[in-house]
Amino acid sequence: MAEPFEIELETTLPASPDEVWAAIATGPGIDSWFMGHNEVEPREGGVAAMDTGGQREEAVITAYEPGKRFATRTATAADGRFMAFEYLIEGRDRGSTVLRAVHSGMLGDDWADEYDALRRGWPFHLHTLADYLRHFPGRTATPVFAAAPGPAGPELRATLIRALSLPTPVTPGDRAHAEPPALPPLDGEVTWADEERIAVRTPDGLYSFHYGLPGMAVMFHHVFDPEATGAESAWQHWLTTLFA
Repeated sequence: MAEPFEIELETTLPASPDEVWAAIATGPGIDSWFMGHNEVEPREGGVAAMDTGGQREEAVITAYEPGKRFATRTATAADGRFMAFEYLIEGRDRGSTVLRAVHSGMLGDDWADEYDALRRGWPFHLHTLADYLRHFPGRTATPVFAAAPGPAGPELRATLIRALSLPTPVTPGDRAHAEPPALPPLDGEVTWADEERIAVRTPDGLYSFHYGLPGMAVMFHHVFDPEATGAESAWQHWLTTLFA
C-alpha cells in the first residue's frame, strides 16, 4: 500500500534568482549538481526527463514561472506511487537567494526505508548545488555516472576511502587523490563526508562517491573540464577494477 510523504528544506544560496533558476530548471543546470543527464522542456505542461545509467524517468512540468517557481510530477504508477518536486525562489540582499525545495508524493510498501533515504539525501544535494553556484558559476558540467558491485558492509566504504588516499575517519577539508585511467589525477578537497557518501571538489569538478546501498558503490560526478572526454567510461573502469 502506498504511503504519502513530504520533505521540505530551505537554504540560502550564493547566487542571484536568475542563476538559481538556471541551475534548477534547465537540463544543463541540473546536470551540473543533481543526478543523471537531464532534459527540460521550458513550459508548463512540458516534460522533464532524467536518464541515470540508461534508466529514463519522465515527469510533467506542473509550474514554470521563471525566477520564481518550478514544479514537476511523475505519472501515478499502478500501485499509487508518484514523485513531485517543487522549487520556490526568493531573492535576498547582496545577491543571495533563498530556495525552498519540497519533495512529496506516494511511496511503496518499503516506504519507511525509502523515505529515510530521501530525507538523508536532500541535504547533500543542496550542499552540492551551493558548491556549484559558488565555485562554478555560469559553467555547465558533463554528468558522470558509474556503479559497481562490491563487498557488503564496512569493507566497501573502507575500500573507497583507501582508493581516494583518505584518512580514517574522513572529515571535510581532507585532501583526496585518485588516478582514474586515461584521465588527469583527481586531486581535491573533501567537502562532505558521512556514513553514506564522500564528496570531493577539484578545480575542474564536483565528485561524489556513494556507498550507502548494500553491496553497491555508485558515483555521481559533475566534470567542468571540456577536455575530459571519455570521463564516464574511465571512471566506470576505475570503479569496476577497484572491486574486481
